[in-house]
Amino acid sequence: MARRPPSKPAEVPVEPKPKRDWFMPVRVVVWLVRPFIKFSLIILLISTILVSVFKWINPPLTYLMFSEYNRLGVIRKDWRNLEDMSIYIPLAVAAAEDANFCAHNGFDFDAIATALEGGSGRGASTISQQVAKNVFLWPGRSWLRKGLETGVTVLIESLWSKRRIMEVYLNVAEFDEGIFGVDAAIAKHFRHDPKDLRVADAARLAVVLPNPKVRAAGSLSTTMQRRASRIAIGATTLRDEGRADCFLPKASP
Repeated sequence: MARRPPSKPAEVPVEPKPKRDWFMPVRVVVWLVRPFIKFSLIILLISTILVSVFKWINPPLTYLMFSEYNRLGVIRKDWRNLEDMSIYIPLAVAAAEDANFCAHNGFDFDAIATALEGGSGRGASTISQQVAKNVFLWPGRSWLRKGLETGVTVLIESLWSKRRIMEVYLNVAEFDEGIFGVDAAIAKHFRHDPKDLRVADAARLAVVLPNPKVRAAGSLSTTMQRRASRIAIGATTLRDEGRADCFLPKASP
């Protein structure tokens, strides 16, 4: 009887090596940042809607107004359209706060560079940035608020005219403790119609803006009076050089 040849051992199938997923790190990053992207898009959508609404509707209340009302128990505010003000009011405020208002798109990079060289952020904030902060945000120096302020400033400059930005600023800025807007400030300190305000008085009003809780347009120190005189000169210079045409009414032919 013939011998059977020895059977060959069964070959164990070799499993193929799994292919390396080179895109896995990218997928992990996308998965991690997706909630933040969705949140940012929602914030952008809400901000765009609010900025668009306030292009036509006057802001009824701001965070600062609300906090001052809680602190003082009363605030004064009245809305005054830009065309119903003396031209010297926006001129003086631009001269005091943002002389390049008509030339920039929300950010005065020359002023920012000058402020950084001096080791301070004072004077670098434009009127557009202050509107973004005053109307839509809250006071503070956190990076979150500054980032939101930057985004809202871009929206404001994109959706509003310069005249609208100036008009809103003049009506929401605090000009004295608990006094918001030029109309209420003029009624307290000068007691005549904002349409008839002289350049010297407009400058006295503008000089208090960096620190309205300490300075008062009706009782300025000697130093602040000299500063107001320089603002008055700057206001007429802006007008004469045509650097305020973006917010001043067009002259009749």
